Amino acid sequence: MNPTDAPSTTVEPELESPLTKAFTPAEWDAVKELRTALPLIFGEAFKDLKDEATALEPVDIWGVSLDPNKGGIDDPRISVILVKFLRARNLNVDEATKMLAETLKWRHTFKAAETADEEFPDDVFGKIGYVYGKDKGGRPITYNVYGGNSDLEAVFGDTDRFLRWRVGLMEKGLRLIDFINIDSMVQVHDYDGVGMSSRTAASKKAAADASKIFQDYYPELLHKKYFINVPALMAWVFWAFKPFVSSQTFAKLQMVGRGPETIAKELLPAIDKSELPKRYGGEAEGF
Repeated sequence: MNPTDAPSTTVEPELESPLTKAFTPAEWDAVKELRTALPLIFGEAFKDLKDEATALEPVDIWGVSLDPNKGGIDDPRISVILVKFLRARNLNVDEATKMLAETLKWRHTFKAAETADEEFPDDVFGKIGYVYGKDKGGRPITYNVYGGNSDLEAVFGDTDRFLRWRVGLMEKGLRLIDFINIDSMVQVHDYDGVGMSSRTAASKKAAADASKIFQDYYPELLHKKYFINVPALMAWVFWAFKPFVSSQTFAKLQMVGRGPETIAKELLPAIDKSELPKRYGGEAEGF
């Protein structure tokens, strides 16, 4: 048979995006290896499900459908998500595999995707968390206003409810990320009105549990985190985060002073004044 008569094999091209085009060769190699392991990862994550077919159905992760049967070659968003698990584990594919499997299992058990649409008491959580505006790079901004409700028992007394609300706030922010041009968010933690009496056993447990969830199941999604209006006697709050986050994440944290002028001086280089609430020295109506 003439070699020219042999049937040709068409290799489906890899769809890319601005984010995937920035991958290093080592990251691409690791992503492709991790993609081929998706069926096994799903099998490990959902091994307790009675229906094996269900264990290989697509699942939602951060607003993107992850299908173990396709591998993501036709959706660059999948590659962007997978590389986050790899970067969190220094491109160690075995460790990233474990992390992704544990994340998928937790999301299924916790029903994480559903928290974004879940309703919570407005009198408890209505003034302590917001997704508002974007930074100059188009990243969504979430605000945690710790002094928004002085009834600490109402906020933190039911730890499970608080965690579902807090995960829901995170998931709402992630829905504003396209994973094509943007793959991270900005967080502002406002401690105005918070004092030493705010550190109850329940609040400390809730904060530690939430930090662990975000460290374990939401890797490499933080672009920058600002701590603002932190009382002088509570500056240790900033350093209290260090044991719960990686060194790479800790480098993204920044302590800012108190008052609109001071806050604006630090935040306006990153957030346009039309996107920054007036209470923080911007021009947006805010919340």
